[in-house]
Amino acid sequence: MITTVRRRARATAGPTARGDGAGATVGLGMLAELIGYHVRLAQMAVFADFERALGALSLSPGLFGLLVIVEANPGLRQTQLADAARLDRSTLVPALDKLESRDLVERRAAPDDRRSNGLFLTAQGATLLAQAKRAVRAHEKRIAAELGEGDRATLIELLDRLAPGGRRP
Repeated sequence: MITTVRRRARATAGPTARGDGAGATVGLGMLAELIGYHVRLAQMAVFADFERALGALSLSPGLFGLLVIVEANPGLRQTQLADAARLDRSTLVPALDKLESRDLVERRAAPDDRRSNGLFLTAQGATLLAQAKRAVRAHEKRIAAELGEGDRATLIELLDRLAPGGRRP
C-alpha cells in the first residue's frame, strides 16, 4: 500500500496530461511540493492498513489511542484525556460513550470531586487492548518496512515538529 502511495506521489509536477490513455501521467502541479499532501497520502495508507489489521476488533485509530492512554493512566479525568488525545469535548464524549457501551471503559466518580469522572479500562477492555496492541505492532512493522530504525525515529521527530505543541510526554 505504501509503495502504491509513493508511486502516486511521484507523479509529475508538470502540466496535466491530455488524452484518455490509461497510462497517461497526471500532473500534480504544486501538490508534489506540499508537505500536507504527502502527509495525507501517508495517513491514508497507514489508516487503510490499520483498518485491515484491526477491522475485526472494530477499533479505529482514534479509539485505539484513547484505550492506550486510559490504560497508561488509570483514573484519568475526561478533560485530561481530551488534552492528551488533542480532542475537544464534543469529539471525546461520543467516543467515550462508544467505548463504554462496548464495556471497554468505565467512568467512575473521582473520589476527590464527584462532579468529574475517572476513566478505567474494564477487564474486557484490557483483553481487547492486548489483542489490538499485538495487531498494531505488526501493522507498525509493515508500514515502516522500508524505513530503517534511524529513519523511523527521524520521521517521528519531523512529524512532531509539524504538530502544534510538538510531542507531549
